[in-house]
Amino acid sequence: MRFAVLTDRQIQRLHDASLHILRKVGVHVPHSEVCARFREAGASVDEDNERVQIPETLVERCLEQAGKSFTIYGRDRSKQAVFGKGRRNYNSIAGEALWIDDETGERRYTTLADAATAARLADALPDLTIAGAMCDPHELSPEYGGVAVAAELIRNTTKPIGLWFHNRTVSRFIVDLLIAVAGSEEEARLYPLTYPFLEPISPLRFPFDGVDALYATARLNLPVPIGPMAQTGMSAPGTLAGTLAQENAEILAGICITQLINPGVAVCYGGIPHAFDMRTTQMIFAGPEQALMAVAMTQMGKHYGLPVYINVGLTDSKAPDAQAGMEAGVTLICGALAGADIFGHLGICGMDQASSLDMLVMQHELIGYVERIMRGIRFEDELLGLDVIEEVGPGGTFMDQEHTALNFRQELWFPRLLDREFYDAWVIGGSKTMAQRCREEKERLLAEHQPEPLPDDVEKEAEAVLAAARKELEEQGVSWRRPT
Repeated sequence: MRFAVLTDRQIQRLHDASLHILRKVGVHVPHSEVCARFREAGASVDEDNERVQIPETLVERCLEQAGKSFTIYGRDRSKQAVFGKGRRNYNSIAGEALWIDDETGERRYTTLADAATAARLADALPDLTIAGAMCDPHELSPEYGGVAVAAELIRNTTKPIGLWFHNRTVSRFIVDLLIAVAGSEEEARLYPLTYPFLEPISPLRFPFDGVDALYATARLNLPVPIGPMAQTGMSAPGTLAGTLAQENAEILAGICITQLINPGVAVCYGGIPHAFDMRTTQMIFAGPEQALMAVAMTQMGKHYGLPVYINVGLTDSKAPDAQAGMEAGVTLICGALAGADIFGHLGICGMDQASSLDMLVMQHELIGYVERIMRGIRFEDELLGLDVIEEVGPGGTFMDQEHTALNFRQELWFPRLLDREFYDAWVIGGSKTMAQRCREEKERLLAEHQPEPLPDDVEKEAEAVLAAARKELEEQGVSWRRPT
């Protein structure tokens, strides 16, 4: 099954338009070493303005050179996120500034303890492939927070992990943690536990720290998803086609950067543009335009032979309510039918308003629904049931047939949270809403599930890396705590 919104001709037009943007307009790259590499590779570089104009030949060379598939592994290596092989992956958000408090329901700043809780819940949700931190701890400085978050994720889940790599220093210590968990640098290269996310800043700019971090992660040859978030009418043209052309140009430029820093490194095409709401002056997280652009970007990424990351399964709602279910469900099935490799970032309430474990639980239920649709309908002779239809005949029932007993569990999806009860049974059960059921399921999982702990020797090595990070920052005069 494949859902498409672009014709082959439109794909080519977008590609040509993106090449025109890169050749005529260029991109802002505030990194002297990368600019030097662009110049050596044949690009035109304006050093004063740090602008790079990229020729088509360089784009094509980098596209051909980039790795087209990769796998990231949990510390339980049977738990894998596979990219470029036709598999679907689902991840919780790598980090948010705010958190929906379990007791009050109000927003508060996130803490390091939240990262541990988020990882533990993700570890308990079977259909979630990558456990994201869901927080940027407010009590820690960005220079140290990423390292501490990585350690908490490693401690609290055996799945692959997702977090922000803030700069080269943070990335260097995260790499040390990954080596400690894997047992050696060679094993960490063979079985990557995570990846850095390179996010261009629309329109047509790259952050110094995001680019610079790739020099540290290249040590382990970590794959690199590249995902700008161009916004129609605000940081991109006020049309969907123009937004797609610019976003595609930004991704192609990002691919060139990854290949100039670490030739051959695998990349993931992060097509995550959004529309901008002119009434509220806020980005739209889950409108119909988002679904259309996500499908279109999936087609573009697959046109280049790359694995694709899109933002679907999200919502503009601030609670796991009817709006959240509608928006997350519609956009997620569109993305799955388009053939993307990964869908994120789950667990967000509204457009980056806060992280919510209740929302993550609801979205996890949607994953099961979507995955059942993606399995399709089997048509083996036995499953057509002609013999049992003949045996039952007109007016009979199939409830007591062995054929039914043998097949219904494989044919039907049975939800954990969606309500299918008779009305009276629903009332007797407390007339609970979806939001209430999500909260109860979250509380049950957190009470019952305990992830496999780190071995003692790995825990000691992790603590040593954290101590080294704090010491280096202090020697540089940088606080590892956020100033109050």
